[in-house]
Amino acid sequence: MIGYVEAPMAWGLTRGMGRVLGVNLADAVIEGWLSRAELAVLVDRCQACDKACDCTRWLARQVAAETLPAFCPNKAPLEGLVAR
Repeated sequence: MIGYVEAPMAWGLTRGMGRVLGVNLADAVIEGWLSRAELAVLVDRCQACDKACDCTRWLARQVAAETLPAFCPNKAPLEGLVAR
């Protein structure tokens, strides 16, 4: 199982942002189209972000989305995974 015990909230938010786009980040690593190092960068970027409350509120209202909110520091890389 892929997870980040040192950053569980950031991992959950990053995974949630991927989920609403239809991207399973753990599967992406397992299938080889996202490296573990690339995933770690996404989680680190999320952990450094000061918008966790905004993110949590946004995710609570989303089932699916075509784009992520502008405040998300992982917006471009996660949206880039959708095409895969």
